[in-house]
Amino acid sequence: MIKVTVLYGHPTDPEAFESYYATKHMPLVGKMTGFEKAELTKFLPNPDGSKADYYRMAELYYASPEAMQKSLGSDEGKATVGDLGNFATGGVKMLVGEVG
Repeated sequence: MIKVTVLYGHPTDPEAFESYYATKHMPLVGKMTGFEKAELTKFLPNPDGSKADYYRMAELYYASPEAMQKSLGSDEGKATVGDLGNFATGGVKMLVGEVG
């Protein structure tokens, strides 16, 4: 299983981020095919009360590297990745790994 992890830095305007993420970005993700499951996380403060290193995380799971490449290389995948700059004002890191 292959996992794509998207880490979002803290946005300049969290309310605007959340609105765009829910109404525009996630519908784009919903048009993508080929992933087995998706998990979304909104981070809480650290146990000591300090700010978490990241604001949000999205994880997409694929059966194989080929399935991931086909999904992200599709028109829908390119549109989804291309949309990140429209709302992720805190920056984005994308990681790919093998689960297991």
